[in-house]
Amino acid sequence: MQDLSAHHVGLTVADLDRAIEFYRDVLGLDVLSRFSVGGEEFATGVGVPGAAADFAHLDAGGARVELVAYQPEGDGQPRAELNQPGASHLGLEVDDLDAFYEDLPEDVPTISDPQTTESGTRICFLQDPDGHLVEVLQL
Repeated sequence: MQDLSAHHVGLTVADLDRAIEFYRDVLGLDVLSRFSVGGEEFATGVGVPGAAADFAHLDAGGARVELVAYQPEGDGQPRAELNQPGASHLGLEVDDLDAFYEDLPEDVPTISDPQTTESGTRICFLQDPDGHLVEVLQL
């Protein structure tokens, strides 16, 4: 069996420019590349007839975040809650969670203010413009 290594975490978004703005300007991730993919092989590979999509790859300090906006847009179905099977979230680490939280724009939805868990990790969950959950943590 081949050895696996992580390449990216992918998030499907409705508006690529809006998502890039959030991840770049609010979370401070650097945009590595932007590109589009279509064609029969892509549609077959993702299992979506006629699929084409615009992509952006962002640097999250050792992890790559891939934002994907399908053309036409997705079905707009609500996302699973965090505690339900199939739910997902992106985890990003910071040195000072309280300072990060204080610097968040007021219009960024959060689940709570920073909390310290039983393990001693400080966490805060927020939502991106498409409702994806982002956990920001301090170890």
